[in-house]
Amino acid sequence: MSTFTASTNIAELKESPTIAVSSRAKAMRASGLAVIDLGAGEPDHATPAYVMDGAHHALTAGATRYTAVEGIAPLRARVAARASVLHGKPVDPSQVVVSGGTKQALFNACFCIFGHGDEVLVPTPAWPSYYEILSLARANAMIVPGSADMSFRVTVDDLDRAATPRTRGVMINSPCNPTGAVYSRAELEAIMRLAEDRGWWLISDEIYRRISYDRPATSMLEVSSGFDRLIVVDGVAKAFAMPGWRIGWSISSIAAAKAMAALQSHVTSNAATISQHAALAALSDDDAEQVACDTMVAAFRRRRDAAAAILRGAGVHFIEPAGAFYLFIQVGNPTPGDPEPGSRFARELLESKLVAVVPGAAFHAPEWIRVSYAAPDAEVLEGVRRITALLGK
Repeated sequence: MSTFTASTNIAELKESPTIAVSSRAKAMRASGLAVIDLGAGEPDHATPAYVMDGAHHALTAGATRYTAVEGIAPLRARVAARASVLHGKPVDPSQVVVSGGTKQALFNACFCIFGHGDEVLVPTPAWPSYYEILSLARANAMIVPGSADMSFRVTVDDLDRAATPRTRGVMINSPCNPTGAVYSRAELEAIMRLAEDRGWWLISDEIYRRISYDRPATSMLEVSSGFDRLIVVDGVAKAFAMPGWRIGWSISSIAAAKAMAALQSHVTSNAATISQHAALAALSDDDAEQVACDTMVAAFRRRRDAAAAILRGAGVHFIEPAGAFYLFIQVGNPTPGDPEPGSRFARELLESKLVAVVPGAAFHAPEWIRVSYAAPDAEVLEGVRRITALLGK
C-alpha cells in the first residue's frame, strides 16, 4: 500500500473551511437530516433568465471552442468599459484578464507580483483563501487585526504599524467577507495614498461590491489615479447569482495583465467558453441587470433586518453588515481550556440544532461564527433562532 507524501509546495496548505462546512451540510442532508445550511457563500437565487437566454444562444451558435487565454474580446471590452466609468479615465481591454472565477484571478495576481519572503498585509478577519493563496506564492500573509468597534475595518495607522521593510502589498476586500463591513470612500482613499507612498501593491477584491445596503460601495477604481501597482478583482458569482459559472477577472496595468495571462496559459488556459458568453450576457443588458440585482439585494436586506432584529432582541453581539450577505456573531471568549469557542459552538450547533455555520477560526477570529443569510427567509430566521437558543443555553 503506497503512502502519499505531500510536496513542500503544499505542505502547509489547509482545506477551504467554508467549502468543508458546506460539503458537510450537504452530506448530512443527503443522509436524511433536515440541516439548515447557513455556511454557504453563494446566493440562493437562480441565475437571471436573461443570462441563461444569452448562454443558450451562444451555445446554439457554437461557443464550445478554445478562446484566447485572457478571455473573449467582447467580454474584456465590456469589463473595461464599465471600469472606465468608475475610474473616470479610459481602461483598455488589454488590461483585463478573464479567469476561472475570482479565486483564480486572485491567485494569478499574488503568484505574479509576490515572491519568497514578501510580506502582504491582510486586514483580518478575512476570507481564508487569501492566506493560503499568499502561502502558495511563497509570500507571508501578515495579519492586521481590525477593531470590532469599527466592524473590523482597518485604518491606515493599523497598516502602518504592521508594515516592515519586507512589506510589498496589501489586500483589501470591501464589502468584506466575513463581516459585511464596507469601507468608506475616504478610508479607501487613505489606504490608496499609503500604498502609493510606500510603493506597495494593492489588490482590491470587489466581488461583493454590488451587494451593499446603506450606501453604494466604493471601488478602488474610483479613488485610484492609475494602475501602476493596483489590481482590482471582480466577477459575476455574487451580484449575478452565477457562482457555478466560474467567471472572474482582474484589471491591472498592461504589463501585469500580460504576466497573469502568461501564467494562466500554463495553468488552466481560458475560462470555460460558454461561461464567458454567459458573463457577457450578464453585463450587456443594463435594465435587466439592474432589476435582477435590485431584487436580490432587496431579499438580502429583508433577511438581514429580520435576523438582526432577532439577535438584538436576544442581546447577542454581532457586526451589523453594511454589505455582502453574512452575519458575524460573537459566541464566546477564548480561554486556555477553550481557545476556539466559535469552533466548539459551530460543532454543537450542527450536532444539536442541525444548523451549519462557519467557525470564526477560519477567519482568524476564534470567538466568532459566520452566518450566511443567502438562504430562504424561513431557513435564515429559524437558523438564527436556533443560534440564539443555543447561546442562551
